[in-house]
Amino acid sequence: MTRFLGILMLDTRFPRVVGDIGNPASFAMPVQHRVVAGASPQRVVREADAALLQPFIDTARRLVDDGAAAITTSCGFLIQFQQPLQDALPVPVWTSSLLKLRELVAPGVITVDGLSLGSAHLRAAGANPTVPIVGLQVHCHLQRALLDDLPDIDPQRAEADVVDAAQRLVARWPAVREIVLECTNMPPYAKAVARATRRPVHHIISLLHERWQALAPA
Repeated sequence: MTRFLGILMLDTRFPRVVGDIGNPASFAMPVQHRVVAGASPQRVVREADAALLQPFIDTARRLVDDGAAAITTSCGFLIQFQQPLQDALPVPVWTSSLLKLRELVAPGVITVDGLSLGSAHLRAAGANPTVPIVGLQVHCHLQRALLDDLPDIDPQRAEADVVDAAQRLVARWPAVREIVLECTNMPPYAKAVARATRRPVHHIISLLHERWQALAPA
């Protein structure tokens, strides 16, 4: 049986370009995506709905039964489910790019919603709860597309939104040396962020490839 990475997907319709966690072409390893019914961006990001934990566990168990060697998710806010999911599953669980924070010297975070991501999420990642966080501008193109689950995303406008957040981050906290993109839909814009800020950029796709390569062979 071929090992694969199991990806727990939010229940969304917005486009998944290459680099996005929802696009199989974003990965060098085999992956399988599985939607968690009812797990909307609003319920996960803004409501932090604890009732979704069991559906995530159930869906993850089915992926493991099918041969998943590790599990991840399509939303960085699911770091709050990191420990319960890991406790429930016999394979490694990497819910969020925020897990990278504890490996970095002076990181800062770009998130889809700066009003919703806070110290509780950082603590769940094992990170310093004072790590600087900047969100996309409220009601900007990319935030609306993702959180309101719109059918279209303009890549140029989306890139500009993420770069704007990154520039605000380093302007406010110039001591930030590394940037972590919380949102799993932001990796397509990571190179633009790195060019604009002259800092290394980490995200869910880079984290998953690092962790997958570190897994012992089946």
